[in-house]
Amino acid sequence: MTIPLDRTAVGGTAPDVRIVHLGLGAFHRSHQAWYTAKAGDGWGIAAYTGRRPDAAHLLAAQDGVYTLVERGAGSDRCEPIGSIVRAVPGDDVEDFAAAVADPAVAVLTMTITEAGHRLTPQGEPDFDDPETAADLRMLRDATGLPRTALGRVLYGLDRRRRAGAPPVAVVPCDNLPGNGETVRRALTGLAEAALPELAAALPALASFVSTSVDRITPRTAKADLDLVRRATGRSDRTPVVAEPFSDWVLSGEFPSGRPAWERAGARFSADIAPWEARKLWLLNGAHSLLAASGTLRGHATVAEAVADPVCRNQVEALWDEAVRHLPDLGLREYRGALLERFANPRIEHRLAQIAEDAETKLRMRIAPVARLERRAGRTAAACATALAAWSRATGGWLDDLAPDLAADPVFRTAYADAAETLTRPTTQESHR
Repeated sequence: MTIPLDRTAVGGTAPDVRIVHLGLGAFHRSHQAWYTAKAGDGWGIAAYTGRRPDAAHLLAAQDGVYTLVERGAGSDRCEPIGSIVRAVPGDDVEDFAAAVADPAVAVLTMTITEAGHRLTPQGEPDFDDPETAADLRMLRDATGLPRTALGRVLYGLDRRRRAGAPPVAVVPCDNLPGNGETVRRALTGLAEAALPELAAALPALASFVSTSVDRITPRTAKADLDLVRRATGRSDRTPVVAEPFSDWVLSGEFPSGRPAWERAGARFSADIAPWEARKLWLLNGAHSLLAASGTLRGHATVAEAVADPVCRNQVEALWDEAVRHLPDLGLREYRGALLERFANPRIEHRLAQIAEDAETKLRMRIAPVARLERRAGRTAAACATALAAWSRATGGWLDDLAPDLAADPVFRTAYADAAETLTRPTTQESHR
């Protein structure tokens, strides 16, 4: 007999809400919510979707409880996670702001896509973006509720300021270099334009913690719902599938406290930059390369693409360029572990999912390494291959993605040479 999943699966008692999260999705549930549950010290999360309400409705019907399926190369492990106490559609901005203003809340985490921050290539608020401009007018004139992610955060922080609540730690968990500082700068710029009193109060109201996050989390398939039902005897309408590996490095202050995330393996560092770069340039950079080159060669998943010798050689070459600009953070072992993770045939990480918002991602994952290689007098041929593959796969223009690299004759030649060599596998290759 199958019974519905609810809070009885995790002891029956919900922890008090001490964390607010914006960007409720599969990655948050496989990563920050999982770490919070494993910390085991009673911190509950009120989680809000980005815009679509689906995830909130499904989770709310299960008291916020869901199943995490850790998918190894040979078996699955199912575990109920109960750290999410409230799951709310993101368009309920007043509810979100009230949660952020709650004095009991000590941490505000976020998972927003790179493009979802609506920043310029220089990392500043994009005031030419129509939705950002609309939010500024609404916030400045008090004529409505903001719609963008950072606009909602700003609105919530202003509510917290007016409530006289203690300082909160803002913890972005996104693939942005220096994400804590980037979000601080973006929110400060928005506040200066719309809410000057908040801009003046922001340094005392919020700390900003930079993070490096890592856990491959593919989209859940219908077959996973059946698997959970058979394995647990419970019906879960919204399980999450993730690889066994996880990593979280944080750098910054938590003025009102935090969960003991280190109990679940999180690390705290005074300098986040090398950890961020390792993850962005090696894992995320390889993913973006495979999403383009693998697609050109007829592959659909990361595992398929990395099994292709052409794609794998491209990845290794890209990593050779990147590691020249990283300190020794166990890079040889990390590269080996990445190849094992990519090759896991039971993690169906689809290239089309990775390819979403590719231009924004490539600016952060590939272009910085290319610039470092060129400054060192090398051609950055492997980076050029990644960008050429993206151009071939999507029709995108190098001139739009990285004008400085497009204007560099050495890089432009390497890019053009790579474009000539990017092909689909031959018939003989495809039958190996």
